[in-house]
Order: sequence, then C-alpha cells, then structure tokens
Amino acid sequence: MSKSKRVATIALCIALAFVLSFLESLIPINIGIPGVKLGLANSITLAAIYLLGKREAFFISMLRILLAGLLFSGAFSLVYSYAGGILSFLVMIAAMKSEKLSPVGVSVLGAAVHNVGQIIVAAVVMNSSQIVYYLPVLLISGAVSGVLVGIVSGIVIARLNNIVKKL
Repeated sequence: MSKSKRVATIALCIALAFVLSFLESLIPINIGIPGVKLGLANSITLAAIYLLGKREAFFISMLRILLAGLLFSGAFSLVYSYAGGILSFLVMIAAMKSEKLSPVGVSVLGAAVHNVGQIIVAAVVMNSSQIVYYLPVLLISGAVSGVLVGIVSGIVIARLNNIVKKL
C-alpha cells in the first residue's frame, strides 16, 4: 500500500471510529447495568489491526478514545477508557498473532480484558476491591458485545479492503 493510501486509510478509520462512538453515545441503551455498552468503535480498531498493523491501529484507537472521551463522556472517563483500551489492544494483538482465533474470538477476548482494565481502575479510584464482584456481569455483557463487534469487524475489514483497493 502506498504511503498516501495508508494515510487516507488511517484517516478513514479515525473518522469511522469517531462516528461510531458518536452514534453509540446517542443510543439510549439502558438495561440497568452501568458501564455496559456495545463498543462499536472497537470494530474499527480490530479491522485496523488486521488491515494496517499494530502501530497504526494503536494510534487510531488512542486518538478515538481521546476525542470521544473529551466530547461525549468527560475527561475523567478517559482514565477508564484508556485502561481498558490499552489492555484490550495488547490482548487482541497477542490473540491475533496466535492465528487460532477469528476476528470474533479476538474481539471477545478484547472485550473481556477491556472490562478487566476498567474494573482495576475502578478498584483503585474507589479504594475498594468490592467492585470485582461486578466483573462477571461485565464479562457476560462483554462477551455478547465482543461477538457483535467481531461480526461487524469482519464486515468492516471486507469493506475497507474494497475501499483501499479503489484508492
């Protein structure tokens, strides 16, 4: 891929991830479980890992977390988002390297570890280990959203590949 195609693809991924974060902030999903969300923007991160590589995907993910955090959820939530985002990114990279998991499996692992990262930050912020009892609820919801994000990622990978070929 030429340098200009690569830059255009990275910019497209940032824009798509940001738009998905915005759309998700508009969805009034309240199932009575705080902290549960779909994580649709993570489909772009996962697609970027497969299409562009880990350095570019990390940049896309961290920039999206920063922009979405500042515009949609507040500066304090950035701590939670970055903790979950960095941990999940590292696990997704390791899972992808194993070549034994599909994007859906990689996504489920990423979602689970994202929740673990957020629980760790919450335990530190609240100075209480009692928040760990909430982890099973987040892991179940994370597995469901991870499957959905993995399916969407497969579609995004195919579509972005087609777009990049046309550039």
